[in-house]
Amino acid sequence: MKQKLLKRLNTFLKENEMLGTPATDEQIEQAEKELGIKFSADYIDFIKHFGSAYAGIDIYAFEGNETVISCTRDLRTSHPEIVDTYVVADDGEGNPIMLNAKGEVLIYYHNDEESEVLASSLEKYIEENFEEW
Repeated sequence: MKQKLLKRLNTFLKENEMLGTPATDEQIEQAEKELGIKFSADYIDFIKHFGSAYAGIDIYAFEGNETVISCTRDLRTSHPEIVDTYVVADDGEGNPIMLNAKGEVLIYYHNDEESEVLASSLEKYIEENFEEW
């Protein structure tokens, strides 16, 4: 991720006492192994800096009730055909927001059982959706 965006997020999260616990290399490696995927560089950069944190949406890492592992497993249980993505957020209406092997951000609409590409990368998605309050 661009340093300018990381700095902007860091300032906002610190000022609002919203910093999560940064992810470790071990957590990342274990999660990738468990889920059978490789996280995108943008996602790794984000969670190594901020852990689970707000960036226009609440992005999951490894802390709290909703983690990248638990949410991805839940989606794969209910939709076993979805195997090459991992869930990093939701839209507030229960539709998971995922990253695929290309690093694209997608949303999966449960009601329609269809997905849509929202952005070409997590960095682009954050740049388009993050606003300081």
